[in-house]
Amino acid sequence: MSVLAVVLALVAAQRLAELAYAQRNTRALRARGAVEYGRNHYPLIVALHAAWLVSLLAFVPWRTPPDWGWLGLFIALQAARFWIVASLGPRWTTRIVVMPGAALVGRGPYRWLNHPNYVVVAGEIAVLPLAFGAWQIALVFSVLNAAMLTWRIRVEDQALSGAPPNGEFQPR
Repeated sequence: MSVLAVVLALVAAQRLAELAYAQRNTRALRARGAVEYGRNHYPLIVALHAAWLVSLLAFVPWRTPPDWGWLGLFIALQAARFWIVASLGPRWTTRIVVMPGAALVGRGPYRWLNHPNYVVVAGEIAVLPLAFGAWQIALVFSVLNAAMLTWRIRVEDQALSGAPPNGEFQPR
C-alpha cells in the first residue's frame, strides 16, 4: 500500500470522526440554547474539504513518494488541531454555534489567536498536497479556502460579538 493511500485514509477517518464529534456537540449546545449562525455557507465548506481530498486521490499518482519534511509538518498540524479541539472541549463544532452570554474560550491557542483552527486548516490544505508534490492542488485549494474563510470569519466574528444578526448573519 502506498504512503499516499495510508495518509488519505487516515485523514478521511479523522475528518469523519471529527464530524461525528462536532454533530454531538452541536446537538448538545443547541439543546442548551445555543444558536447557529452562517448555516448557508456550511455545505460549501464541507464540499471544499471533500473536493480537496478527492483531488489528491484523483490527481496524485499512488506511488508518489512523500516529502517527509512536508509530511512531518502536516503531522505537527494534526497535533495543533487536537490541541484546539481539546481547548474548546464540548464547545468545539464544525459550525458556528454560539451560546448566548457565554464567555469566549481563552485557554490553549485561544490565548494568542482568535481563530487558531482556521490557521491550522489553511496550513493543512497547503501542506498535505505539497507533501506529495501537488503544488497546483495546494494553490487552488488554498485560494478557495482563503475566500471561504474570509466569509466565515466575518460571520463568526459578528456572531461572537453579540451584535444583532442581519442578512446572512441570521441565526438558525
